[in-house]
Amino acid sequence: MTGFNTKLIYGKGLNQVHDNQTGAVNVPIYQATTYAFKQVAGKHKYDYSRSLNPTREYLEDQIAALEDAQHGYAFASGSAAIHAVFTLFHPGDHIVVSRNIYGGTFRLIHDYLEPLGIEFSAVDTQDLAAVEAAIQPQTKAIYFETIDNPFLKVTSVKQIAAIAKRHHVLTIVDNTFLTPYLQQALTLGADVVIHSATKYLGGHSDVIAGLVVTNDDEIGKQLEFVQNAVGGILAPEDCTLVIRGIKTLSVRLDRHLQNAQKILDYLKTKSDQIERIYYPGQAGDASDAVAKTELKGYGGVITFALKPNVDAEKFVNSPRLIWLAVSLGSVESLIELPYFMTHAELPVAERRKVGITPQLVRLSVGLEDPDDLIADLEQAFAVAEQ
Repeated sequence: MTGFNTKLIYGKGLNQVHDNQTGAVNVPIYQATTYAFKQVAGKHKYDYSRSLNPTREYLEDQIAALEDAQHGYAFASGSAAIHAVFTLFHPGDHIVVSRNIYGGTFRLIHDYLEPLGIEFSAVDTQDLAAVEAAIQPQTKAIYFETIDNPFLKVTSVKQIAAIAKRHHVLTIVDNTFLTPYLQQALTLGADVVIHSATKYLGGHSDVIAGLVVTNDDEIGKQLEFVQNAVGGILAPEDCTLVIRGIKTLSVRLDRHLQNAQKILDYLKTKSDQIERIYYPGQAGDASDAVAKTELKGYGGVITFALKPNVDAEKFVNSPRLIWLAVSLGSVESLIELPYFMTHAELPVAERRKVGITPQLVRLSVGLEDPDDLIADLEQAFAVAEQ
């Protein structure tokens, strides 16, 4: 049995893809678009890089190994990966989807997929009774983010998968916030797992990528078909960046977790400026028990609601070290206002309905010295307090 950290470095095997002419320890960037046939007859593994590229194949096998999956697929972005999974469905199909989802997924669902005739019902996936009640005869899947965005409440993969299996529908999980290091959702019952590798898996704010894994052979065939037919593949140069990022995933995430805990402890002292802090395992409801039993760690993102006496825009504009930017999971700390930035795709009424207000701040804690981050937040509070 190969340990997780060894899989981070070597994927499925020590000799999976190597340049035998040089002994290179890193998988080469196979820039070729086409591959010579030895002869017309016979099978040829590689013929055209849209269909299969050795560098991309290494990454796909690497993420499959980390997830204990049979099949892995790399796409040009997290959104492309999500879209590829939704191509499993057809007009008239119905999908139960989490109420709080990434703004790009919300846009894909309502502006693209619904006009094509695919139906969706949004529910609180922490409410298992609501999930089950939303299932219809034409329901094909339940789709959710393990940690919802931006409130960071945890949905049980085990419990949702049990409901899905009772009704013979798929469980599809976006596990971007956790990565396989903190949760392997397939082993908990999920059928398909999606990652925006732009975030923690890449980890350095230098690559846009999406990954999908499954153990279902039929789903694997359909995803492989879509990958080849639509062509939203990840370029070999970008595959190399994700491969490199994955190799340091555990050591980076360990530091993310350590820093996040120190920032969390600091924010708890700011009760005069902060109305509420959102972090996995601290929701004060049943999701806390789920976090403790299904997660190996709670991630590096913290969300908090500022009190009315703090000017939220001044607060996020003031840090000198922490970047004002969307995205998360990079070595740099990033801060933003979801109402105006990551969740601006949602209509105002929808933002208000789920509790996303202009006072809500999302902080992706990076790998800097935590004392420097705390000092930066402290001066931002001083500037923003009215």
